[in-house]
Amino acid sequence: MLKDFFYDRSVQSDRRAQSAEDDEEGHLVYRIGDWLRDRYEIVNNLGEGTFGKVVQCTDHCRDNEPVALKIIKNVEKYREAARLEINVLEKINEKDPDNKFLCVQMFDWFDYHGHICIAFELLGLSTFDFLKENNYYPYPLHHVRHMAYQMCHALKFLHDNKLTHTDLKPENILFVNSDFNITYNPEKKTDERYVKNTQIRVVDFGSATFNHEHHSTIVSTRHYRPPEVILELGWSHPCDVWSIGCILFEYYLGYTLFQTHDNREHLAMMERILGPIPSHMIRKTRKQKYFYRGALDWNENSSDGRYVRENCKSLRDFIDRVMQNQDSETSPTLTDW
Repeated sequence: MLKDFFYDRSVQSDRRAQSAEDDEEGHLVYRIGDWLRDRYEIVNNLGEGTFGKVVQCTDHCRDNEPVALKIIKNVEKYREAARLEINVLEKINEKDPDNKFLCVQMFDWFDYHGHICIAFELLGLSTFDFLKENNYYPYPLHHVRHMAYQMCHALKFLHDNKLTHTDLKPENILFVNSDFNITYNPEKKTDERYVKNTQIRVVDFGSATFNHEHHSTIVSTRHYRPPEVILELGWSHPCDVWSIGCILFEYYLGYTLFQTHDNREHLAMMERILGPIPSHMIRKTRKQKYFYRGALDWNENSSDGRYVRENCKSLRDFIDRVMQNQDSETSPTLTDW
C-alpha cells in the first residue's frame, strides 16, 4: 500500500519536475524565503549531505512552528533510500506517538517536483558538532551518564520493535537544545562550553533495518563498526550496542576509540583494548586472511604495530585501577588512558 502510494506520487512529481530547478548534483535550487506547498517557508540552511540538504522552515500550518526539512536529491537511489526511511519513521510514530522513546519525530513528508521532503522536529547540534566546537573537550561524566541512559532507552525501544539502527555515531545523536554556558577551566587555561540541557534524540534512520529484511554485509560507520561486521559473520541488534560503547568512550575522552581505516589494524586495536577475538568468531569467519594458526596475524613490531601498542590501552586494566582507587584523590584520570 505504501509502495503504491509512493508510486502514484512519484508519477505526479515527475510530471511537475520540469517546472523545478535542480543543480547538476540533483539538489533542489531554492532561496531563503521560498515556500514549499504553500506551507513551509525556508528560513535557514542547516546542513548538507550526500542525500540532499536540510533546511529550517516555518510551518505555517502548525502555528508557525519551526521544523527541520530534509530535501532529498532528485536522484532515484536517494529517493528510494528516503522511501525506506519514511517507512521506518512511520513505524516509530505508530509505536511511539508521544515520543517517549527519544527517536526523532517525523511530522510530515511529501514529494516536491521529484524531491522527497521529510519534516522533522527542529533539534540542536549533534553531540559530535558540539564536541568539535568545544575543541574536543570531553563531556562531564554526569552528562555522559545521562546521555548513555537516553541512548539505551531509545535502543531498547527500537530493538523491541524489531529494528536495528545500524549507524549510531555522535553525528546521529542530537541535542534537543544545544544552548550552552561558558566556564573558565583554570587547569586548561581556557573557556569550555557546557550544554545546558542534555536531552537528546536519535536521528537518521536511513540505514535502519527490520529483522525480517535483507541484512547487507557491511553496516555502521567505520569507527563504530563491531567485529562481527568486519569478519562478515552476520549482525543483529548487538551491533547497535557496540556502537553505543564506542560513542560513550568518545564522549568521555573527546576522541575516537578506534581511529583507523584498515580492517586488520581495527581488529588489532580491539584486541589491545578488549582482549583476544573469541575463537568461535575466528573459526566461523571467511576472512581467514586476517588470522594465522587461530590468532590475529599482526606484527606488533611494525610501525603500525607500535602505533597500536602505544595508543591503545587495556580497558580492563583501566577499570581495575579506577575501582581500586575510587575513593582516593589519586584515582586514574583521562590522561591515564
